[in-house]
Amino acid sequence: MLRFVTTGALVLALAHGAHAAGEVDSAQAKPAAKPAAKVAASQPAGPMVAVLETTQGKVVIRLAEADAPKTCANFKKLVRDKFYDGTCFHRVISGFMIQGGDPNSKDADPANDGIGGPDYTVPAEIKLKHVRGAVATARQGDAVNPTKASSGSQFFIDVADLKSLDDGGYTVFGSVISGMDAVDKIVALSNDASLPTAGGGGRNPGKKAQILKASLEPLSKWEKPAESKTGQTK
Repeated sequence: MLRFVTTGALVLALAHGAHAAGEVDSAQAKPAAKPAAKVAASQPAGPMVAVLETTQGKVVIRLAEADAPKTCANFKKLVRDKFYDGTCFHRVISGFMIQGGDPNSKDADPANDGIGGPDYTVPAEIKLKHVRGAVATARQGDAVNPTKASSGSQFFIDVADLKSLDDGGYTVFGSVISGMDAVDKIVALSNDASLPTAGGGGRNPGKKAQILKASLEPLSKWEKPAESKTGQTK
């Protein structure tokens, strides 16, 4: 049986067994989110990356703009607006994922983490798989969200291949192309028993897993130069 974890009303499907403890009481959920907002097209031309400068290192996310254009456009807008600056990865589970993007995580109260956002949703763009390094959106459960619309801001990074999430249906909109070592350091904080328990299970690292700054850069800056057949860099 699949279990669900809410981020307030937002959820990540969990496989049974080790992840079953991740369920959050539905009484904590907010009312259903507003209908999906229209997202303006992104301004820069060409493939982009989002660079998250965290307290555990830099994480570079290639945006899958061809596969999830509306989700990527929304994410880029929030990055440009500095929405993510100062937020934290408020929920980390070993062998599963790290979750962030909640503006409530900027304050000193861990109890309200996981229920915040920009008060709109983004239409589902479910296509790509949940493999290690995949970046996806959280969302409300199927009972109140049959279209599987995505959270307006909350996202998570898979630290393993997660078929249970493929089966549940979540929008993957990017992949980590540099900085999985930083992601692994963040998810390792789930083993720190001194940290508060996160809503839905796992740990809330707070500022130990803070996004100090988020920015956009051209993918070309991060791609390795192609090599010719003679081994020479083009």
